[in-house]
Amino acid sequence: MWSFVWLVPLVLSVFKGIIIMAKATESPAAIFLPSQTGLDDSPRSPVVCSASDPNLNYRPVIGILSHPGDGASGRLNNATNASNVVASYVKLAEAGGARVIPLIYNEPEELLFQKLELVNGVLLTGGWAKEGLYFEIVKKIFNKVLERNDAGEHFPLYAICLGFELLTMIISQNRDIFEKVDARNCASSLQFIENVNIKGTVFERFPPELFNKLSTDCLVMQNHQYGISPESFERTIALSNFFNIVTTCTDNHNKAYVSTVKSKQYPVTGFQWHPEKNAFEWGLSSIPHSEDAIQVTQLVANYLVSEARKSQNRPSSEKVLSNLIYNYAPTYCGYEGRGYDEVYIFTQQRSLL
Repeated sequence: MWSFVWLVPLVLSVFKGIIIMAKATESPAAIFLPSQTGLDDSPRSPVVCSASDPNLNYRPVIGILSHPGDGASGRLNNATNASNVVASYVKLAEAGGARVIPLIYNEPEELLFQKLELVNGVLLTGGWAKEGLYFEIVKKIFNKVLERNDAGEHFPLYAICLGFELLTMIISQNRDIFEKVDARNCASSLQFIENVNIKGTVFERFPPELFNKLSTDCLVMQNHQYGISPESFERTIALSNFFNIVTTCTDNHNKAYVSTVKSKQYPVTGFQWHPEKNAFEWGLSSIPHSEDAIQVTQLVANYLVSEARKSQNRPSSEKVLSNLIYNYAPTYCGYEGRGYDEVYIFTQQRSLL
């Protein structure tokens, strides 16, 4: 037998003068929408699917340049021609709604640059290689990015950690511009340049509360040993002409270095911190995994892909499908890596261009 409870302050509702009593033991599955009770006689608006913006590409693809080695000092694969893409960078692009094509740095150059024609933006990852073929390929990709933007295409480039260091060396034409900092395996805040304009930067869509927390809480991951001071950066005319400094950080000895930059003319962003780690890596002890830290990763991913959507490059689907990262299997390296959880390892050419 049902027992009825008058939930006057909590559940009692009056809808068009009708008092509705909730049964104390009634399942939530038995609760009806107003349209199901016959009490809602107001006209209902039809569902409308908004038309796609013809100026945006809703199937963006990000090219990620592979880095020499297997990501674990040869413990996973010691082939001399091995290169890798750490899976967290792939997941960062996917979190924003993009697919990924690996740009294998040591494959035939003609093939690599054919793949570059299939993507809507490029991501340069962290790592250690600063010379030889890898350096030269980064330089050529950077020049291609500038050429495509100068020709009228919106073609973004994102450079994280080593990637940012390489761009700085290339632009300044100074391989020794960075100095040692103590920022290995530590979380930090970001200090915004006074009166900085964040419009058009990665931080533009950050909600105010989270934006303020970036300056007071350790929400970003650092794992590098080189940095450039704001003073050195501004004194280097080529750098200060190309980039605006957006944020700085301090290392474990309170030494300041540039941590986020945005090009003044091009859709090029540099990070001397790791937005991909918060949500997708677990091997280092200091990676922040709070809800705020995860939101930082998600918002950076959204920015990255929102910029790629502005690219009007529309290659054939067949060529894209044949070269996506999904054609490769990631390798788990939690036991053997240097803090990475998964890497994609490339040892041979695979393409259907």
